[in-house]
Amino acid sequence: MAGTFELRRTVDGQFMFNLKASNGQVILTSERYQELRKAQAGVESVRTNAASAARFETRTASDGKPYFVLKAANAQEIGRSQYYASAATCAKGIASVQANAADAKVADLTAEEPLAKQSKAKKTQRATYRLLASA
Repeated sequence: MAGTFELRRTVDGQFMFNLKASNGQVILTSERYQELRKAQAGVESVRTNAASAARFETRTASDGKPYFVLKAANAQEIGRSQYYASAATCAKGIASVQANAADAKVADLTAEEPLAKQSKAKKTQRATYRLLASA
């Protein structure tokens, strides 16, 4: 079973997406986009670039936990992972993105409530991405 890209609207009116594995776990979170069509193009960029191991960059957060970013051919960051407990679990996260991205369906949830009004778990995911983005 393939993963799912979930397109969502943020509370400030922008758009973003998460790539979820078939078990529902978020494995990649995008940046924010001003326009829906740009977020959709971001999804296609993940599909294209996830096939290449060279497009993934493993990094270490200030607390020592590993995470990864996926970059396009032009070196622009497309998305980031969560923090992982070890380099081995981070590598499994990369493998999951590679396995799920190409065939993942797209769920357009932009008509739903903005993310800030949703569950605490989703707020935590967004906060993690913001922390990673500022690292």
